[in-house]
Amino acid sequence: MTEPLITVRNLKKTFGALRATDGLYLDIAPKEIHAMIGPNGAGKTTVIRQLSGEYQPDSGTIHLKGLNITRLPMYKRAHLGVARSFQVSSIFLKFMAEDNVAMAIQAHDGHSFRFWKPARTDRKLRNPAKKVLEKVGLLHRANVLAENLSHGEQRQLELAMALATKPSLLLLDEPMAGMGLEDSKQMITLLENLKGQVTILMVEHDMDAVFTLADRITVLVYGKAIATGTPEIIKNDPDVQAAYFGEEKTCST
Repeated sequence: MTEPLITVRNLKKTFGALRATDGLYLDIAPKEIHAMIGPNGAGKTTVIRQLSGEYQPDSGTIHLKGLNITRLPMYKRAHLGVARSFQVSSIFLKFMAEDNVAMAIQAHDGHSFRFWKPARTDRKLRNPAKKVLEKVGLLHRANVLAENLSHGEQRQLELAMALATKPSLLLLDEPMAGMGLEDSKQMITLLENLKGQVTILMVEHDMDAVFTLADRITVLVYGKAIATGTPEIIKNDPDVQAAYFGEEKTCST
């Protein structure tokens, strides 16, 4: 049996009286798209933040490829191959699309953003940046300021910036957030094309996207994983139907 890329054991995180993560156990297999779903307030983003290193858990462990990364800061995890995109886009609006990707490559290679001007002419950065933009369907927009891209294009650019770091684990926090139908379809297609290339943990409220993309799904309710399985198993799980699909609107934020 293939060893998990990510192994989470008894992870706990509280904020005052709120148990955002309550003894979470989670395995994510290499190259799979693993979706995490649950009602608002279930603790999904808190899990993403602990995996990325933005939050430190109160207890429990996180292993990446067998290495204990539980207490490692974000930048060290990034160099180990953990990349994250956010609910709210985190691109550099005053730079062109290609500049954004080139700077992501430059930062991952250990250089400061202070040297972004040489990056404009550095083929070691520009050529890979163009390839990544082509991969996400934005090459024709390479020389457009990020602030002039549509919302969907900005999310594509953010994905390109994450992919430019050549991650082994890509954490996507609501990649379809704020998108219309056509933009969502395009993002789903982009993520489908990444299947088998990179391991993805995705938090997403769009159930059509989840059931289209996910190899496996974990359902989180009040910080606990109540079920993990294939989309078909999750759809037909009576506990999931009762705790999530049937009562989603009753869970507080």
